Parts: sequence; C-alpha cells; structure tokens
Amino acid sequence: MESPPPTETEQSNVQRIEESEEFRELRHSFRSFAFPVTIGFILWYLLYVLLSSYAPAFMATKVVGHINVALVLGLLQFLTTFVIAAWYARYADRRLDPPATAIRERFEAAAVHAPREAAE
Repeated sequence: MESPPPTETEQSNVQRIEESEEFRELRHSFRSFAFPVTIGFILWYLLYVLLSSYAPAFMATKVVGHINVALVLGLLQFLTTFVIAAWYARYADRRLDPPATAIRERFEAAAVHAPREAAE
C-alpha cells in the first residue's frame, strides 16, 4: 500500500525547511562529523586490507601465544565501529537533536497556525 503523494503545501513546507538557515547549520554540523569520521574509518579499514595483502609476514607476527597482528587489527576494526557508533550517538544527542527538534517544532507550529490564519 503506497502513501499518497505529498500535497503542494507539504512540498512548500519541506522546501522552506531545507532553505532555512537553521537547517543549513544542522546539515553542516552533521556533515562536519560524519564525513571526516567516515573517511577516517575507510582509510583505517583499507590499511588493514592492504597490510593483509602486501605485508603478510608482518600480519603473521605473533603478539601473544597464537594471537597475531592480523587478529588484533581485525578485532580493533570491530571495536572502532562500536566506538564510532557511541561517539555519534553522543554527538547527535548534544549537537544534532536539539536544533532538529527546534526546527521541527517551529515548522509544525507554523503549519498548525497557517490554516487558521488563512481562514480568518
């Protein structure tokens, strides 16, 4: 079951939100976190892949017992993923969610008052 296409009023509200300075700042805050962290993680992952491919002797180096460098770096990949997820959740709670809530409330209030004002 498909939802009906957005009405012209809904489209204009979305366009007004996207064009607002607050939304641009919110988008900038998100991108200033997400892009560098994503690039950093991809580079970290590619380092692991390249070392596995081109430095097998180094990756096979024993660290403790049967645990080698490859296993340690592989487990650090998982740890990095969880650390980034927790870091993003904290960042979103502090820097993204409050302005997003303010934008939503402001435009919802404007949408509620607009039909009443138009009727008067």
